[in-house]
Amino acid sequence: MDSPLPFLVAMSSLLLILAGLYMTRLGLLGKRRRSYPPVAGTMLHQLLNWGRLPEYMTELSRRYRQNVGGLQEFTACLTEDAISSMHYLHATLTETLRLYPAVPTDVKCCFSDDTLPDGHTVRRGDMVNYLPYAMGRMKFLWGDDAEEFRPERWLDDEGVFVPKSPYKFTAFQAGPRICLGKEFAYRQMKIFAATLLYLFRFEMWERDSTVGYRPMLTLKMDGPLCVRASPRRSTGN
Repeated sequence: MDSPLPFLVAMSSLLLILAGLYMTRLGLLGKRRRSYPPVAGTMLHQLLNWGRLPEYMTELSRRYRQNVGGLQEFTACLTEDAISSMHYLHATLTETLRLYPAVPTDVKCCFSDDTLPDGHTVRRGDMVNYLPYAMGRMKFLWGDDAEEFRPERWLDDEGVFVPKSPYKFTAFQAGPRICLGKEFAYRQMKIFAATLLYLFRFEMWERDSTVGYRPMLTLKMDGPLCVRASPRRSTGN
């Protein structure tokens, strides 16, 4: 009998992130930045992108549903090697984080006098702010299509994910303070996203609906995200 571990990992990740989405929506999480579930927030914006741009959802679903039978067979395929080879999904999630970072603005405190690369001088005790949300939309960093959702910008000609400098893509910070949970977060999001795409098709409840945000340390939607989830009833559907 095949090991049930991949199935249990997939289902537990699914339940944990669903709980995070639910509590985030209720406002039970996020009172402190360290307790806010960035994975849940990123997946919420991933659903937004799938609803607005269904062609990406269709392509991802095609990749994960072909040559696979039932759900247990699908989850058994979610091995470490398989998750690591999900380059297109990795690019899709990273593009979502570029446009919708979990922490849209951040601040650092100088421990000693220093000079920034542009020649600007900072003194000990100075507070320096940077804005990942704005940086992800700057044309001089990402090109004229900076505000477009285009996962292909993260892939080379062979479809392999190519990371950018963490000082350019700052969703996980950089240097000695880079997020320790980065790889685990990606692994969770890949399992969750692939499972959702295997089971459901998503569309916006109102196609032209807009999303607003609350002024918080974390990127929190102001109001519900209304999407319609339709179950996929066959492997080719």
